[in-house]
Amino acid sequence: MNELSIPDQNHLLRDGVRRYLQLPADQTVLILHAKVAQKSYGNEKRFFCPPPCVYLTGPGWKLKQEQVKASNLGEAGFRVCGYMGLDSVGSSHLETQKLNFEEQPDSKEFSCAKALYISDADKRKHFRLVLKLFFSNGQEIGTFHSKLIKVISKPSQKKQSLKNTDLCISSGSKVSLFNRLRSQTVSTRYLSVEGGAFIASARQWAAFTLHLADEHCIQGEFPLREGYVRYGSVVQLICTATGVMLPPLIIRKVTKQYALLDVDEPISQLHKCAFQFQGSDGMYLCLSTEKVIQFQASPCPKEANRELLNDGSCWTIIGTETVEYTFSDSLACIQDLVSPVPLITTLQLTGGGDVAMLEVQGEYFHANLKVWFGDVEAETMYRNSKSLVCVVPDVSAFGSDWRWLRYPITVPLLLIRNDGLIYSSTFTFTYTPEQSFLPGQQVLPELPQDSDALLDSIHQEFTRTNFHLFMQS
Repeated sequence: MNELSIPDQNHLLRDGVRRYLQLPADQTVLILHAKVAQKSYGNEKRFFCPPPCVYLTGPGWKLKQEQVKASNLGEAGFRVCGYMGLDSVGSSHLETQKLNFEEQPDSKEFSCAKALYISDADKRKHFRLVLKLFFSNGQEIGTFHSKLIKVISKPSQKKQSLKNTDLCISSGSKVSLFNRLRSQTVSTRYLSVEGGAFIASARQWAAFTLHLADEHCIQGEFPLREGYVRYGSVVQLICTATGVMLPPLIIRKVTKQYALLDVDEPISQLHKCAFQFQGSDGMYLCLSTEKVIQFQASPCPKEANRELLNDGSCWTIIGTETVEYTFSDSLACIQDLVSPVPLITTLQLTGGGDVAMLEVQGEYFHANLKVWFGDVEAETMYRNSKSLVCVVPDVSAFGSDWRWLRYPITVPLLLIRNDGLIYSSTFTFTYTPEQSFLPGQQVLPELPQDSDALLDSIHQEFTRTNFHLFMQS
């Protein structure tokens, strides 16, 4: 018998985790979709707009494809394919769409489901999209879900009340903007970013963070404001993928190709709107085929509170969601599906000193997961699919002399399945030295320059416990 003992297995696993932390070979599945979907009527199919998109990113995909290629001996077996459809409740094969991925210049793989819709026979108020991924040799990778999507019958025409905020758009949320000439689906163009410039794309859309800005803001220096976005507000649109931003814009309500200058009601999903450049005299964000340009609106002689726009200046706004699943099977030859991929949403620390407990909250947890602090496994208890509790490892696990050092240690939080599959997260855990360990010294001694960024994220005054928790997205 050549089986490894449990200490040997643990040692091997820890070595593997160390290698992974030095060179993470992650595979990430990114799903982008709208927050609301308009129901179809009878035979008229209302395809989801913007169409749900899937991006595959991370170096792990290439490595995995090379493994599959080597084991398969065929050329075609290692490409990633997928199907996307609506979750359960009698969704027939007709409502499932095949996805073919194409490689993009930045080595992401991209596909979108242009022909998905929800029929009026489906009486649900909410649903999720389901993505199944597999290699073209038939080997299944896993199943991934979107966030909840709200079903609406049509865009709300009545003035939105802040008592019912379901359809309102809040500052700091993500939106997509599209333009459709003469209501024709084939003419739909999405505001997107390519090579650092804004474009109008027929195929790909970008999600933008919409911030309420101060009316006297200078570009790039705007104080962010909370609350729901109303017409007449100054807003800033920032591309979530590239960080490229438009200059400050005033968002205007559009009715029959007129921008209304005196409306201040809350903005609602799928409303028609226009974006006037702040400080300009009637210049609006506009598209001209693939280009994004400025358009000069004409004043309305009979009504001073209106300006006449062209087709390209009228945009439809819709809230969007992003869900990201990241995993790495670099430590083991995984035969099982990688799903369900757990998602961490929040952390809660209780206790301190010698016994601190960390509750990890999120979705898709199961009993075969352990929480790891960097390369140190924590004693983990499974509560339910939304909660894991673990004992925070003693700081000595990261090096016995740490207590006499004078700087904090930050370690990434991982979830590792019992077969060695790693699920990384955007969360880290920071140990900070107690003041009592530094007799007669300043709380913060001189540190090398490159640690400034780290210190900025640490509380300036140490508390009595040796733990602080930080989320780092």
